[in-house]
Amino acid sequence: MERFDYVVIGGGIFGCYAALYLAGKGARVALLEKEAHLFQKASLVNQARLHGGYHYPRSLATAALSDEHKERFTAEHRRFVNFSFEKFYAIDRFGSFTDPSQFERFCAYLDIRCERVSEHPLFNFNRLEALFRTEEFSFDPVLLKEYYTNKVEHAKGIEVFKNALIQKASPDGKEWVLEIKSNIPSLAGKTPAASSLKFQTPVVVNATYAATNAVNRLFGANDLALTHEIAEIAFVTSPLFNGKGLTVMDGPFGSVMPYGLSGLLSLSSVAYTHHKISYDNLPRFDCQTETDPDCRPEAPGICTNCPRRPVSNAYKMLAQMRQYFNESVQFEHLFSYFTIKSKLKANYIDDGRPTEISMLRPEPRLYCLFAGKINSIYEVEKIL
Repeated sequence: MERFDYVVIGGGIFGCYAALYLAGKGARVALLEKEAHLFQKASLVNQARLHGGYHYPRSLATAALSDEHKERFTAEHRRFVNFSFEKFYAIDRFGSFTDPSQFERFCAYLDIRCERVSEHPLFNFNRLEALFRTEEFSFDPVLLKEYYTNKVEHAKGIEVFKNALIQKASPDGKEWVLEIKSNIPSLAGKTPAASSLKFQTPVVVNATYAATNAVNRLFGANDLALTHEIAEIAFVTSPLFNGKGLTVMDGPFGSVMPYGLSGLLSLSSVAYTHHKISYDNLPRFDCQTETDPDCRPEAPGICTNCPRRPVSNAYKMLAQMRQYFNESVQFEHLFSYFTIKSKLKANYIDDGRPTEISMLRPEPRLYCLFAGKINSIYEVEKIL
């Protein structure tokens, strides 16, 4: 049995950052990841928006939190951020939950850039009620994946365990005893061999996002009230719109913007990005089968690699977004990624995405870290 000061479960950016933060304080940390590689799910499959607050005019708490950490995240990750594109926000003439004057007041309250644009050769003002020039950046998830993977795998005090799944968690006085199944690739490159590991630790940090409740249950903690959606991010190119971004809000609209430094544009739509929804506290979908060990409600898998993933809605997204452009602006769909996105049921009304970090058990300790905005990784420092 190995003993660690902390065990962090989940190898996305929140789990990696938590492990690095703790190791930087002198702790010995085990980082557990179910998949064969880190950053395989929501940390990689997202629109790569470095939120400045604009996106949440009905949730001041989320908007303020996004803006609070933007400068620090940007300063510490400059090599992985696209600063050089022109970003617009727009209000649709029909069906928006926010009107232009409300959006301007919202931006003024947050003290973020918002300049009204009365004409522009690329956009269709017959469909747009208002267009605003803003300041928003895009981070590169692929480069962040390489950076954080390298950092945690070479950090003093961190041991990374991939293909690792907790089978049992038992309290033993002031410490947890964890039984872990880990598939270790054989030297001959054949079928991985299953290995059983035992860890002892006084503190566990759950940073698994879609698997949050499954892990909480293993430790005898209460569920968070969550919903889950299988979401698609489409990747497109456009000669005329290269180096620009447009987000139409607030309601059933969409966004197209640079995907970090890749040269691609990420495309999403409120109406068509989300293919399936689960109102269960676990991500339970009809595409899961009892015979598939790689994706279960208790241990969701990688949707992009799944043969049962949804048929792409990219062409529906493009048809929706083309309404806001002049006919000269054309887009080409190249490919799509899929993942499970989770959010708190309480935020259905205001569409907020708050960061929830709480201690669910005091002794032995269990922390739950649930967040959907990348620049809120620093919130972990307030409680750990």
